[in-house]
Amino acid sequence: MGEDFLYLLLKKHGLSLLNLKDLQSNFIDYLRFEKRYSPNTITAYQKDLEQFRDYMLAEYDDLLIQKIKRIHIRSWMADLREKDVAPKSIHRKMSSLSSFFKHMHRLGQIEVSPMLNIIKPKVEKRLATFIREDKMDSVLDAASKSRQAESLEELNPQLILELLYQTGMRRSELLHLTLQRTDLTNKEIKVIGKGNKERIIPISKQLVELITFYLEKRNEIAIAGNNNLLVLPNGKPLYPKYIYNAVKKILQNSTTLNKKSPHVLRHTFATHLLNEGADINAIKELLGHASLAATQIYTHNGIEKLKNVHKKAHPKS
Repeated sequence: MGEDFLYLLLKKHGLSLLNLKDLQSNFIDYLRFEKRYSPNTITAYQKDLEQFRDYMLAEYDDLLIQKIKRIHIRSWMADLREKDVAPKSIHRKMSSLSSFFKHMHRLGQIEVSPMLNIIKPKVEKRLATFIREDKMDSVLDAASKSRQAESLEELNPQLILELLYQTGMRRSELLHLTLQRTDLTNKEIKVIGKGNKERIIPISKQLVELITFYLEKRNEIAIAGNNNLLVLPNGKPLYPKYIYNAVKKILQNSTTLNKKSPHVLRHTFATHLLNEGADINAIKELLGHASLAATQIYTHNGIEKLKNVHKKAHPKS
């Protein structure tokens, strides 16, 4: 079928002849400005869509979206498997494509999504890594510094760890936590999460006191116009690697966990709440999850505690 004939056919049905690159660029703008996804999420979508586009160009020398069929998707999946790409990564790439083609169908660019009946590879569900309650005190002790500390270099690790553990916020959310969203009078903070959704998280009296002390030091060196709660010792905003390194150093010195990222503290926050009887829907709201399914991973961690209770209490266990 010639390109001129195809153009007339598409025009008759109100479809455009934009290629994958143009449409994917429009889709990324949609995610960035309308869905307001995080920069990391947008980068992941861009990478997945670019890889598919490169594959289509290399193997089929064609980037017209209306000509993409299920066989092309399956061919790319097979190519990824041959390259030993992890099932989890393939699953994510298929999800990215699914979202893209779903949006194209909604806009009328395609009549049927080529993702229909595409079976994504099964991904093994892993239990969330968390710190046991009886070990958390030693972790907090390892992070704590004297109230006579004279520098933010000493105070930052302590406040970073306390905020992550006591609120369950993500690293990106902590990076953008501002003075205006930190309400010490009402003992609560406002967190801007994924999709620019705001949620309110209560904080303890002890954490209020730590933040108050931190602010005394912060305000001495903070650069004008920087409204972030946490700042570097030079007064500039924190950056992602700084938080990661601060948490990793503390966990290395106080735990035997293989994983030592800030997300471990988010998992710990949720698991401890669940183990102490908190309603899972309340945990969902505190974590800022869009659906309950994302929160239910923590119920698997709770099973181990139930097994121990059963073993100790049941006469036939």
